[in-house]
Amino acid sequence: MTTLPPEAFLAIGIVIFFGLGLHEYAHAKFADMAGDPTPRYYGRVTLNLFKHFDPLGALMIAITAISGFGIGWGKPVPMDPRKMRNPKWDHFMAVAAGPLSNLLQAVVWAIILRALLASGVHFNNFAGMLCLFGVTVNLSLCFFNLIPLGPLDGHWLIGTFMPENMRAKWYLWNRQMGSFLLLGIVILGQLSNTSVIARVIGPPIRFFFSLLVGTRMDMF
Repeated sequence: MTTLPPEAFLAIGIVIFFGLGLHEYAHAKFADMAGDPTPRYYGRVTLNLFKHFDPLGALMIAITAISGFGIGWGKPVPMDPRKMRNPKWDHFMAVAAGPLSNLLQAVVWAIILRALLASGVHFNNFAGMLCLFGVTVNLSLCFFNLIPLGPLDGHWLIGTFMPENMRAKWYLWNRQMGSFLLLGIVILGQLSNTSVIARVIGPPIRFFFSLLVGTRMDMF
């Protein structure tokens, strides 16, 4: 999918709006339910999805979705695990809720896509295109965010299982270097024919796409 019709960009925009917004809302909602008042203080426990957008992250998704994977990020939700009832595992669940929300969205889009294809609607139709991007972009967001580099969710999830002293150093390193390393890898992948991130997240995306839609991604 390198040459896209104009309506494809509208479809991508709609998918990004819900994919990013609900991802960040899930973080905020689970942290709030765990007793942490921080997300609510910053106005993030809201289904006003515009509150959860990071312009650069959304633009990155739009650009990379054209090449088959939508990788990017939303506006990070402030959380304070110390204020949660069970700081270690409540924080783990609040972080994991983001990628899981994208997986759930991919499931919903896939169900609709299957129904449309069964009724004879071609994927080049706007509705089919919307659902196709709904599956691919949300699966991409899910697995991209599991990469263990700051500021992505994966580095928090990995840190949960580290000893306390190692965990603190891991989080510090990611705050200082993780974002730069991640950005460098993304840019390098866009400028070259070899994307490390695509090689890492591509296999699980293709597997779950086949599982949910019932056909391979390259069939579209």
